[in-house]
Amino acid sequence: MRRFLALAAIIFACARCVPAIEHKDPADPEAQLATVRRIFVEQLGGGQTSDQMRDMIISALQNSGLFVITENKERADAVLRGSSDDHIFTEDHNTSDSVGLHANTGSSSGSRSALGSGVNESQNVGAGISQNESTRIQERKHEAAASMRLVDTDGDVIWSTTQESNGGKFRGAMADVADRIARQLIADTRKSRARPAPAHQGN
Repeated sequence: MRRFLALAAIIFACARCVPAIEHKDPADPEAQLATVRRIFVEQLGGGQTSDQMRDMIISALQNSGLFVITENKERADAVLRGSSDDHIFTEDHNTSDSVGLHANTGSSSGSRSALGSGVNESQNVGAGISQNESTRIQERKHEAAASMRLVDTDGDVIWSTTQESNGGKFRGAMADVADRIARQLIADTRKSRARPAPAHQGN
């Protein structure tokens, strides 16, 4: 009996030492986003510039100081994955202006006497102006877009965004998209962390 009581006491003491397991609510992605501290950014799908887009996103997130960017996927709280596209093209603008002015006037008169003499009078005036002007302007444009999602360790999507840009005033289209993605994730994460924690029910 003493052995049984001693064993029970040991089991009870060990049970108190084991930390409670935090269960995530899959119906509350915002609460899950609040727990993300370490992020692994996967290779992006898309065109040849997807690696450059990934590097820009990593840099923007790292500079925020809100996350730790890791190259070890096993240590990450969540994985950021998605695809990007970068497109450079030339757009043609054609304009044509035409000006024309034409004026014509004429008069004629004649008289003849019985003796065979006569007077003929004739007057003709003409004017014409015509001008055509065409202009062709070629404009080089740059468009970039990316769709990203943050996936937790269970494979559930807890955050997503799609951003596109034609370029900002002081940055190119690709850098602008990367910055928008980072700013959106940072803003949403701060919002989720500032949300009051749910009250725990008593035993």
